[in-house]
Amino acid sequence: MKRDLPRESRKHYSELLRRYLLPQKRTLAGLAALLLLSIGLQLVNPQIIQYFIDTAQSEGDLQPLLVAACLFIGFSLAQGAVSVAATYFSENLGWKTTNVLRSDLAAHCLSLDMPFHKSQTSGAIIERVDGDVNALANFFSSMIIHLVGNFLLMVGILFLLFRENWLIGAGMTVFVFAAILIIQRIRKLAAPLWKEWRQANADMYGFIGEQLEGTEDIRANGASVFVMNRFYGMMQRMLPMRVKAFLGFGSMWGTTIILFALGNAMAFAISAYLWKADSITLGTVYLIFYYTELLTKPIEKIRTQIEDLQKADASISRIRALLETRSAIADGPGAPLPQGALGVRFDDVTFRYEDGPGEPTIDSLRLELKPGEVLGLLGRTGSGKSTLARLLLRFYDPQEGVISLGGTDIRDLKLSQLRKRVALVTQNIEIMEGTIRDNLTFYEDSIPDERIVSVLGQLGLTSWYMSMPEGLDTKLASGGGSLSAGEAQLLAFARVFLTNPGLVIMDEASSRLDPLTEQRIEQAISALLAERSCIIIAHRLSTVQRADQILILENGRVIESGDRAELAADPGSRFSGMLATGLEEVLA
Repeated sequence: MKRDLPRESRKHYSELLRRYLLPQKRTLAGLAALLLLSIGLQLVNPQIIQYFIDTAQSEGDLQPLLVAACLFIGFSLAQGAVSVAATYFSENLGWKTTNVLRSDLAAHCLSLDMPFHKSQTSGAIIERVDGDVNALANFFSSMIIHLVGNFLLMVGILFLLFRENWLIGAGMTVFVFAAILIIQRIRKLAAPLWKEWRQANADMYGFIGEQLEGTEDIRANGASVFVMNRFYGMMQRMLPMRVKAFLGFGSMWGTTIILFALGNAMAFAISAYLWKADSITLGTVYLIFYYTELLTKPIEKIRTQIEDLQKADASISRIRALLETRSAIADGPGAPLPQGALGVRFDDVTFRYEDGPGEPTIDSLRLELKPGEVLGLLGRTGSGKSTLARLLLRFYDPQEGVISLGGTDIRDLKLSQLRKRVALVTQNIEIMEGTIRDNLTFYEDSIPDERIVSVLGQLGLTSWYMSMPEGLDTKLASGGGSLSAGEAQLLAFARVFLTNPGLVIMDEASSRLDPLTEQRIEQAISALLAERSCIIIAHRLSTVQRADQILILENGRVIESGDRAELAADPGSRFSGMLATGLEEVLA
């Protein structure tokens, strides 16, 4: 098992590099060229200093000294310029690759089914999509190139030291191999600690996000102390993990300092021996000292890269686990759907939110809605009304039975195709921070402004739209703080009808509208529902008066269904009783 883990990790690294880094071939090539040039300049400069010192000792012409000094300054300036350019390319590369990875993770999360999103807090998902990817910025930007570059720099230094004297070359080679071996051993001990810290961090962000979403309820119920106690408890558990993780880094840092000191001592001792034996010049002594100091740089860089790799280990495994998470809702092959209004059919549909022997939320449901008809769906809270809407949109799939749309099993449809032809309006309206146009079209550029303005007019929002200072380009605050509940609900209706669906599901969509506003848009909704099928899930009597058919659910079963007018005229029907006593009271 221990042998398989590194191999699996290498496989994950190579897959990420191949998918996200290799497409940036030009930037990679430019960065590699800059690093090779930087290595060459770093190796040449000490040779110039050696020549300068040995020439100065000979008390000869000053001309060679001036040339050497000018060359040294020129190479130093060139090295600085190359370093700045390499940093720019490296950061640019890191941003490009991590942004692509963020986009892929976000798209993947959006494609996952509702059980995944119910099991994960929004804060935890954000931490995995952004926090873990941030930890990979250096992995993508320069880690591999810098590892290779610093390895080449070490090889170049050792080669030049061997060229000066085999003894100093052999001594520093032993030092380098020992240093890398020790650092690698420490990394293996510290990597699991960082993984635990990343998971704890994700849990904390998930908790914070969850509490911030419920700020009003927490304050209203005096639960602030309870929330803060949980927060303090999480912080107390996180602190030891943080300390252990950074002790791992500290041990790596401290070990490196000790190794560098031993390396310098070894270099000084060998240089002193060779100097006394008259085997090297004073310039060569300085050259050895300079190369020994320079040798610490690639080792230090490799140590830093290994630290980043240590952080990346945890993030890569978590990212990989997220990417390997598969939705239970499989995309269909893409069967054709007829244009216009769509009929709906449920054939013995049974559904449970949790697989098992428990009571089903929907139990052997049979219903048929013809194209262009309006179905009024009634029932007490928990009877399965909203579940029916979720099944139609394939947020979940039933365990038994078939759901057909336009005569086609919805499992044979592409999810994007299904959700374009079936529109859902709920009582909870999400207003994004963006323009009115963006909120209505969800960035669909093909919808012309004229059509948007026309739909707003049909919904009685002309005066509201005319009052906007920048028209469709007016910015709306996140959450719709600048909108009344009625305005937000009307914008939700506008969103739906801009997509031109064949089936509209209204899940208590008018519950936030006051009776006057609801009356005002009644005619507009009737016009917009023309040539469309509709399912109205409602608690209020007025919202089902437009229905052609009525279906009443109780405990996931149909207890009554039929033509609305016929049921209303039948004094023995359940629907007739609701009309007599008041719908809200009966369904409460």
